[in-house]
Amino acid sequence: MHDQAAQLRERLQRSAQGRSTRLVTVTSGKGGVGKSNFTLNFALGLIERGQKVVIFDVDVGFANLDVLMGISSKHNLLELLEPGRTVSDIMEKGPNGLEFIPGGSGFTQLMHLDDEKLDTLFSRLEDLQGYADTILFDTGAGVSNESMRFMLASDEVLLVTTPEPTAITDAYAVIKMIHSQNPKTNIQLVINRVSTEKEGKSTADKLSLVAKRFLDMELTTLGYVADDAIVTKAVKQQKPFLLTYPHSQASKGIRDLVNSYLRVERKQPDAVSGIRGFLTKMKRFIR
Repeated sequence: MHDQAAQLRERLQRSAQGRSTRLVTVTSGKGGVGKSNFTLNFALGLIERGQKVVIFDVDVGFANLDVLMGISSKHNLLELLEPGRTVSDIMEKGPNGLEFIPGGSGFTQLMHLDDEKLDTLFSRLEDLQGYADTILFDTGAGVSNESMRFMLASDEVLLVTTPEPTAITDAYAVIKMIHSQNPKTNIQLVINRVSTEKEGKSTADKLSLVAKRFLDMELTTLGYVADDAIVTKAVKQQKPFLLTYPHSQASKGIRDLVNSYLRVERKQPDAVSGIRGFLTKMKRFIR
């Protein structure tokens, strides 16, 4: 185990050279729309395309990414406050090279640390700068103080919803709240559990129309994922459906989403981008 941590530290140092890191928060207006399952399989889809991905499970109430993978997590974020600890010591391994940092109460306590401890924690998290192409934050549903901080500090937000009227209403509530805090936040819609692509497009169009009319805000749609019975089957097996059922409709939807995500041209990183920019903004929101 010590050798594995040492190897990971070396990789952190080597890969930090010349790679920009994008911070993406995945959220939803309500629970039960498949947000965490989407985050996991989207991450694996990015890895299939040669991306290096790390997931932070920051759902303080229902952290369950490890459960979806059938993994028992041994670490948490606050271990970084222990002398000599590094981010490589607390990173857990998932399938196909996926790495993740477990969530739970550690992220709630993060909001209540004193300045000295917060500086220590964030300075150790800076080791992730350049380590991954994409860092995904899987937040809790809705507009809690914790999830809002991650949304506002990230480079972009993926908002997962379904065609159900209550899910659409709650998704719009999230959009409204984000807009009130920072109208320039880049929000992209993911419509999950669609019976047809037409239904997905109709759902996205409703949200985009309302956001444009009442907030003068342009929303983009990343794509749609089919309402596929294999998703529930894979959850019961505690395996990602993209790997277990790679030719399913849901897996096709994930790969289409990944392709759309990678096609988007993004600005070159600046002083307020990447993990350092994210941590700077998080400090401001926490304090």
